[in-house]
Amino acid sequence: MSGDLPSGDKPLFVTVGDNPARAFGMSAADRANALAIKSRLEPTARPDVERGTLLADLNWAWDPEWLAALAEQPGTVLTKNGLAVLAHVPAGDDSSEVMASMASASPYNGTSLQRIDADTADFSYRKLRKRDRPFVLQLDPSNPEPVERAAYNASYKGVTDALTLYLWRGLAFHLTRWAARAGLTPNFVTAVGAIFCVAAFFLFYNGWYWTGIAAGFTFMVLDTVDGKLARCTGQSSKWGNIFDHGVDLVHPPFWWWAWAEGLNAYGRPLDDRVYEALIIGAIVFGYVAQRVIEGIFMRRYGMHIHVWQKADSQFRLITARRNPNMVVLVVALALGRPDLGIELVALWTILSLIFHAVRLAQANARRDRGRPVVSWLA
Repeated sequence: MSGDLPSGDKPLFVTVGDNPARAFGMSAADRANALAIKSRLEPTARPDVERGTLLADLNWAWDPEWLAALAEQPGTVLTKNGLAVLAHVPAGDDSSEVMASMASASPYNGTSLQRIDADTADFSYRKLRKRDRPFVLQLDPSNPEPVERAAYNASYKGVTDALTLYLWRGLAFHLTRWAARAGLTPNFVTAVGAIFCVAAFFLFYNGWYWTGIAAGFTFMVLDTVDGKLARCTGQSSKWGNIFDHGVDLVHPPFWWWAWAEGLNAYGRPLDDRVYEALIIGAIVFGYVAQRVIEGIFMRRYGMHIHVWQKADSQFRLITARRNPNMVVLVVALALGRPDLGIELVALWTILSLIFHAVRLAQANARRDRGRPVVSWLA
């Protein structure tokens, strides 16, 4: 089953049945409808024979990728253990048969819809950021946590830095679930995180490194939570995406400059102002240049540079982004050498830039030889 299905008119979205389960603090119907709206579907109370309708059994929870895929493929039904989970009934067709099957929790034996088995169908993620199969799970009112964990894990890009992927993944899950149940919005979490981000800047600037690191790591965890909260509850928005990614994009160079300035108050200043300017200049230049290379690669090949080959995905774990750089600074500070830390960040930034520049050149050479440049995750 391809992730690039033919586009067409978006169907209506109708939930079938009732389920008292509350995943992420939301009723089953509210969460399903929120995810449908995010997929640009139109929730409604009942099917309209004049329009295609995507039916969803509320006894099940599913990765939104299934919803987006079936929305583009009329005449299909997603099944799990023979039961209908999602069904796209084309305009003009009768939906009563599959709705009855969903309502009675009985196997779908109809012939009008093509079956897609959730466990065996060939499915490729459109954004090529992970290889896990999209989940389909029963939504148990007495224990919604398995669905919450599956939805949370599905929201991960898969190709990211080691800290986000491994260190605070569990903590961020519990914070995401708590925030959802408390009714907090992703934008609120982003705003709180931004306060800690600014606080870290001033703390670094004044040489209060350990306190700044605490504020910085709080921001970094919340930076994970806001995106996961948005995806798991269907609350992501254009403004929220701009707010979140804008903060992410802008703040790192300011942190590193503040760290360098704070060395004076800490008592280990760099040799002179010219040397400090060279260090910060190398970091900023390398950071911006890497972003430019990523943008060129995305525009030219339609995918992130980090998912071209396996080596690129592995390098993304440690490449000179904010989180890996913070590890370098923390280790150096623990050794009493915050000055060495910022020098190593500059060195690692330039080495990472060289790596990405070489990878872009290799991709270009491959294309020039007439060979395809495709993701290893495809």
